[in-house]
Amino acid sequence: MALNACTLTAAVTAAANSLACRMDDDELAVMAAMFTQLGDTLALIAVQRGLCNARRQKNSSEQTNAQA
Repeated sequence: MALNACTLTAAVTAAANSLACRMDDDELAVMAAMFTQLGDTLALIAVQRGLCNARRQKNSSEQTNAQA
């Protein structure tokens, strides 16, 4: 996804407004909680991937150094 920050935030705002105008307050609250959980879970996955990649690179570097 190659959107710049302004385009991305405008798109998210437009999507939120479009969804919100079609929902009652209870539906909106559930949708907000669902997207909060989705965002938190995606952030956790991204952090975990970063840690795993860093470990892999460290192990690979250590193996290369040991062979030298």
